[in-house]
Amino acid sequence: MTSIKRMKGLSLARPIIYGNSATPLNGKKGGDADHTHRWTISVRGVNNEDISYFVRKVAFKLHDTYDNPNRVIEKPPFEVTETGWGEFDIIIKIHFNPISGEKPLTLYHHLKLHPYEEDGLGNPWPKQKPVTSYQYDEIVFNEPIDSFYTILQENTTSNVPLKKTPHHQFSLQAEQEEVERLDKALKTTAQEIVRYREKCKRLEAELASK
Repeated sequence: MTSIKRMKGLSLARPIIYGNSATPLNGKKGGDADHTHRWTISVRGVNNEDISYFVRKVAFKLHDTYDNPNRVIEKPPFEVTETGWGEFDIIIKIHFNPISGEKPLTLYHHLKLHPYEEDGLGNPWPKQKPVTSYQYDEIVFNEPIDSFYTILQENTTSNVPLKKTPHHQFSLQAEQEEVERLDKALKTTAQEIVRYREKCKRLEAELASK
């Protein structure tokens, strides 16, 4: 029986990007005449780096209205392309290389088809410009099995450092980056609220003058 040895006190992180892109459909739409967009949901490495050395397969759970809503992709690119008209939550389950001994990781992504009304500069969003919604994350393997540790080390192409973190799963740098992302999102939301309030005031003024 093969012994399983853990790399005590060590953790390795591997970055991924997951999310979707969407573009409007033009012309005939075939049997799905009500569909307005073509979209692709994906899990990939940073700069499209190969992640198949530690990811065995990715399962995407789509809305139940789709034929076969459970899509399992067993080789890269780990993505699903479909058409539709509505936004919904997609469950993403990442299954790792069996040698890792790691349980699947579940992520959630809200499919985004429509942009903000404006492009951030006050201009209407170009009709054919793709809408994208991606998130960066790091998968942290704490005290990995020695054989899996070797695989991770042999396939290191990104600049994610080896961390000696026996007591902390995430680095202070990652925490700070997350705080900065949240702060940026809050500022963007506040700007959008102000913009829509001003637009409502203009519409109310126009209605009152009629």
